Amino acid sequence: MSLRDGMRPYEIIVKKREGMELSEGEIAYLVKGYTEGQIPDYQMAAWCMAVYFRGMTSKETTDLTMAIARSGHMLDLSSVPGLKFDKHSTGGVGDKITLILGPLVAAAGVSFAKMSGRGLGHTGGTVDKLESIPGFRTVLSEEEFLRNLKDIGIVLAGQTANLVPADKKLYALRDVTGTVESIPLIASSVMSKKIASGADGILLDVKVGKGAFMKTKEEASRLAELCVQIGKGVGRKVSTFLTDMNQPLGRAVGNILEVKEAIEVLKGEGPRDVLELSLLFGAAILEMAGVAHGDSAKKKAEDLLISGKAFDKFVELVEAQGGDVAPLYEPHRFQVAPILLDVKTIKAGYIRGINAEKVGLISGTLGAGRMRKEDVIDPRVGIILHKKIGDNVEIGEPLATIHGNNDREVARAAQELLSCYQISHEKLQPPPLVIE
Repeated sequence: MSLRDGMRPYEIIVKKREGMELSEGEIAYLVKGYTEGQIPDYQMAAWCMAVYFRGMTSKETTDLTMAIARSGHMLDLSSVPGLKFDKHSTGGVGDKITLILGPLVAAAGVSFAKMSGRGLGHTGGTVDKLESIPGFRTVLSEEEFLRNLKDIGIVLAGQTANLVPADKKLYALRDVTGTVESIPLIASSVMSKKIASGADGILLDVKVGKGAFMKTKEEASRLAELCVQIGKGVGRKVSTFLTDMNQPLGRAVGNILEVKEAIEVLKGEGPRDVLELSLLFGAAILEMAGVAHGDSAKKKAEDLLISGKAFDKFVELVEAQGGDVAPLYEPHRFQVAPILLDVKTIKAGYIRGINAEKVGLISGTLGAGRMRKEDVIDPRVGIILHKKIGDNVEIGEPLATIHGNNDREVARAAQELLSCYQISHEKLQPPPLVIE
């Protein structure tokens, strides 16, 4: 390829292989060259592997983040008054927090603008959940995106094709070269999307446990700390939480099922863990925005749910993006899967553990998720968990209910789901929802 300022991909790869710090120019050169197709896959794969083993400094990671963010169009939200906030979760099972958090903070007058992804593997995607609401549009023009943010203070959309193209290309390469688990590469991927989306403040929820990509607290802490350093380095407010994913969040896993559970929480009801996390994150954003502080921030968040203002804002959001609001008031109007099957226990005792990752995969095989990008979602299917860690269960009592569309798949899912539960004679306390 043509050289720029005497740079060669080979020399940059060797420099990182030897554990040396790369300059901002060298990193920008690599990212630009790879995005434009001038640097081949095999050289970028070698560089990713060098990063995997040698790591990157905080400055290098920040430079990489900004190079990825600048690889495509960067959304300018400056025409919208006040601070704009975004939220990112590193992926979990049953995580419908965005559907609650966005309307909650927007109801407090804090702008919430989020570009979300689709589900892949064992994790669900916010875009898929939203599209299970009849008519809801997640593909918006930039003009529509800005208009909704100005008019109602909230917009939830899918990521546009010209946003961070380097990240899409790099992730696909990392996925097939064994370099996904690099903390600097994960951090730059996460933060580049948030920065390119125009947010002034970011709440980062790093999931930890068997159902998360980060299996240990130590690696989750490293990721969270690095994301904070990147954010501060480019003038963004960042608040991070490490939260448990050793069991699914809430009781619903599956798109329509999760939307219905989110509606319950927006009405001040629903599962305790989803409600608690929504309030905690809501209070954190209100603090970052300077709207309220300490206990008063959590009290304000609670009031927005109890008063119905957060739910009203969700209705505004759905209406603004073309969705049918009738099912929001009467959730029985949502489509229902044709087959419902209770999975009953053959053992009495207390729930000791639930394999969250496997629950997510089972829901995916029912049609609620994708094993491949081209798979088609069935929004009706999924799983409702009746028992979670610490709950007592008697023989013949339902552990969960499967919502499916195929008798054979439902029968297979029932057997697999039964093996997800560990039951013991001793009662265990549920794991703490917030680890750090």
